[in-house]
Parts: sequence; structure tokens; C-alpha cells
Amino acid sequence: MPKQLNVKKIAQLTGHNGSIFSIVEDEQPNRFLSGGGDGWIVRWDLNEPDLGKLVAKVDQQIFALRAIPDQNLIIAGNMNGGLHWIRTDDLEKNKNISHHHRGVFDILPVHDAVLTIGGSGVLTKWSLDPIRSLESIQLSHYSLRSIDYSATRNEIAIGASDHSIFLLDAGSLALKKVLPKAHSNSVFAVKYHPNNSLLLSGGRDAHLRVWDLKSDFREVSTQPAHWFTINSIVFDPTGRWFATGSRDKTIKIWDAANFKLLKVLETVRDKGHLNSVNRLYWSTFGNYLLSCSDDRSIIAWEVTKN
Repeated sequence: MPKQLNVKKIAQLTGHNGSIFSIVEDEQPNRFLSGGGDGWIVRWDLNEPDLGKLVAKVDQQIFALRAIPDQNLIIAGNMNGGLHWIRTDDLEKNKNISHHHRGVFDILPVHDAVLTIGGSGVLTKWSLDPIRSLESIQLSHYSLRSIDYSATRNEIAIGASDHSIFLLDAGSLALKKVLPKAHSNSVFAVKYHPNNSLLLSGGRDAHLRVWDLKSDFREVSTQPAHWFTINSIVFDPTGRWFATGSRDKTIKIWDAANFKLLKVLETVRDKGHLNSVNRLYWSTFGNYLLSCSDDRSIIAWEVTKN
């Protein structure tokens, strides 16, 4: 008989005073950061999940977050388009830069630079030393919602609220291709498959779509994966599974080889989230899947097979 996927709720982390919109890896595998509507950036340790530590606080809701440990740097993007550059080793060197309009929705380190996207439809490349904008590209007149990077293809994928997915060269930022009607509504999540031959996307239309990178981005799979918006897609560290988080309050775990549904984590049966699941992060530490929500909590799920 095939092995069964087991998911166990390990801990529910609380302390934020607002919706939590972002969780990202920190400098050690057992640590991660969260940012939310209260403007707090909190560091958590999976060895001591009840002891969150406030790292920084800003005066706006945090929509996007990224840590760059070798630079002692945390970057937070707020709801009004501002970027907070927080030096964890010297807070006097912190910078606040107003740049994007109507929100910063994702932040991605690529090579020795950082890319940010937001509500103005602009992609911006930043240098880290010194911190300054190097180039801005107007890709759309609608919000850019999600971004991912393939090192093998040296390529960036960006999902947008004009229903499109943009593919760019990661070095030059030259536009390679546009999928103009990738979804019937905003594209909230894009994620390269670890096999480097597929791109996954999820959107406000609640559909999960799979694109073949080796056949000019031909759509090879589509399915109504959730009842409402798919906010996040992440792969487990081995590439065997991936998870989707949705505004319908559920987390779903899928087989990465055939895109079949393996597990649904819901409010009542699994003691899951009470509100929208906004972001997922799959840690290499203990194979924990982490989820954050409008219910102001983070849940750590341990995923194993019998």
C-alpha cells in the first residue's frame, strides 16, 4: 500500500496584534521572521516556539518581508509602498524609503541585489551597499503581486493583478515573455518547480495552474484548487510535495510529481486557521510547514510519511 502523508500540528504561535502577512527564513534553519498588520517584525525559534522576540517595529502594516543574514539586514515593505531597511547590527543605519505606491507586495534577493514589487506595477532593483535603487521597470499599470527566481534558468517570474505572468532575465531584467491571460483574475502566487521545468501559479480565481518551461510555457495542468484566492505556494525542501494557502482558511498539500491533492488542513478537524491563510514557509528544520493568517497566529505543522 502507498505510504500515507501525516501532518501534525506542533505549535500555534501568537503575539501579533494584527493580521500576519509574511513569514520568511532567518539566519538559522530553526528560526524565522514574521511581519504583519501591527507593524511588528518578530523572530521565532522553533526550538522555543512560545518565545517570539520583537526585532523591530514600523508605523505601517507590513505586507512583505525578507532577511539577508550575511548583510545583517531585514527588509520590510509596507502598505503605502515604503521600504524599511533594518540593520540588525546597527539600528542607527536603518533607512526608510518611500518608493512603490499602494503597497509593497514581495521582496526577492537575486545575485547581489534585491528586487521589490508593488501596487504601482513597477519592478525595482536595489543595491545593498550602498542601499539605493538601480533600475525601475514599469511592467503593468496594475499591482505586481508575487515574484520568484529560478537560478537554473536565471529567470524571474512575476504575477500581476492584470491577470498576467511576466518572465524576465534575472541579470538584465529584459522582458522575455508575457503570459497575458494566465488567470481569470489577479495572480497572487508564482513558484518555480524544483525540477526546473515547470512554473506553478495561483490566483484570485482559486485555480492552480502549471506551465511547461520547456515548451514555451504551455499550460499542462489547471484545476480549481480552493474556494477562494490562492495566496501562497511553497515546496518542501525535498521537492516531493508542495502546499497552497488560501483565503478559504485552508492549507492543501499536493504531490509535486502529478499535482494530485494529498491532504487538506482545515479549521475544525485539524485545528487550523480561523481566517485567511496569507503566507506559507516550508522550513528545512524538522520539515515544518509554517502558515500565517488573518487570525493573528502562525501554525507549525510537521509533515511526515508512514
